[in-house]
Amino acid sequence: MGRSWLAGGPALIRTRALVAVGAMLRSCVSRLRTLAVLRGPPGVAPLPAKDPWSPRVNPGAGRRERAAKPGCVRGDPRSFSSEVIHMDLSLPNPSWNEDMRLLFDQFMKKSEDGSWKRLPSYKSKFTQRTEDIKIYFPDAKLMKEKLSQAQLFPRSLEEGLGFEYAMFHNCVEDRTVCIFQGGPYLQGAPGFLHGGAIATMIDATLGTCAVVAVGVAMTASLNISFKRPIPLGSVVVINSQVDKVEGRKLFLSCNIQSVDEKTVYSEATSLFVKLDPKTRLT
Repeated sequence: MGRSWLAGGPALIRTRALVAVGAMLRSCVSRLRTLAVLRGPPGVAPLPAKDPWSPRVNPGAGRRERAAKPGCVRGDPRSFSSEVIHMDLSLPNPSWNEDMRLLFDQFMKKSEDGSWKRLPSYKSKFTQRTEDIKIYFPDAKLMKEKLSQAQLFPRSLEEGLGFEYAMFHNCVEDRTVCIFQGGPYLQGAPGFLHGGAIATMIDATLGTCAVVAVGVAMTASLNISFKRPIPLGSVVVINSQVDKVEGRKLFLSCNIQSVDEKTVYSEATSLFVKLDPKTRLT
């Protein structure tokens, strides 16, 4: 072993030593990055180990009762595999403009007293644990394989090119607010966002509000009134709220406003239905 290591003289020894040190440093950097993802950014709680998107204990309770139960957002949107670490895409990145960063900072400030909670966002997620997939799908193994390659549609484009957004939820008021900046790949009419891109973000925001309220739910109807076109690259605020709950039905409303709240771009109403564990989707 000694002769093999020393063969080639001092130059080769130095080269091998540098390679070994480089490998060790790369390993340390990788471990530090993993630890940083697990702990999360300053001021944000670590990712919980329990099932994501858990509903509140009593979603039909009155607002006063819910206000007395802080922390109604019991989980963070994550992949169904709790062993996989994902990058939180709802944090600021270089493509965010000044308005986007300012709004994000304002809502993070509101979150300090617990009234608002930032909702992490990832490229892929599933709303049930792996062992519960069979509740909604007849072939759980096949569905798990498909989901392993699936990506959340609003997160499918590269950074800065499509949907840049962050969501915050207020459980006392049953409200979810989304700050949204549309990238160049979302153009419809020249210089403006495509109506389908706007509808996507409305549906995503309303869906998030519904899921936080009652658990797994899906869109049954969505009615949108487009009042003004949204300039490409501008920042808007999507406000959604739960208006009424009737059994498994949730009625929600939503509007999209400019940052200064002087312009209303769109308004929407929707019906979401909580999934029945006794009914398969396919």
